[in-house]
Amino acid sequence: MKSIFDKPTRDAIIARIKTLNENNIPQWGKMNVYQMLKHCTLSDEMYLGDKVYPRQFIGRIFGKIALNNLTKNDAPMGKNAPTSKDFKVQQSAGDIIAERDKWAGLIERYQDFDAPDFTHWFFGKMTKEQVGQLAYKHADHHLRQFGV
Repeated sequence: MKSIFDKPTRDAIIARIKTLNENNIPQWGKMNVYQMLKHCTLSDEMYLGDKVYPRQFIGRIFGKIALNNLTKNDAPMGKNAPTSKDFKVQQSAGDIIAERDKWAGLIERYQDFDAPDFTHWFFGKMTKEQVGQLAYKHADHHLRQFGV
């Protein structure tokens, strides 16, 4: 399975990120390109341990089942997957280039990832392997959303 921890995979994601600009139009969902970039930086800041979000009650019930379904194969994430309000970006405009570069920089930081006790707000405690797979799938999902 693809993982953000694999350098060639990480490099390919960064190359795709670098192609994003104000002309990218979503193929599904409600976010514009700036909101998607901000959403993805917030997500990767969480995976990298820069920000911590409280565990959601519903995740305590369904989190492990959902995580196992997402990480059992290379199938991409489905369209319009739900997220926490903490990751819904209300600001509709901002510096796309700066946010794009910030996200690419966060992706590069996965080469030094070390968070053995990482706990996701919905999925709960995750192994490094699960983090790598899910971080890749999340990035790929949103890049596909914008046609790159």
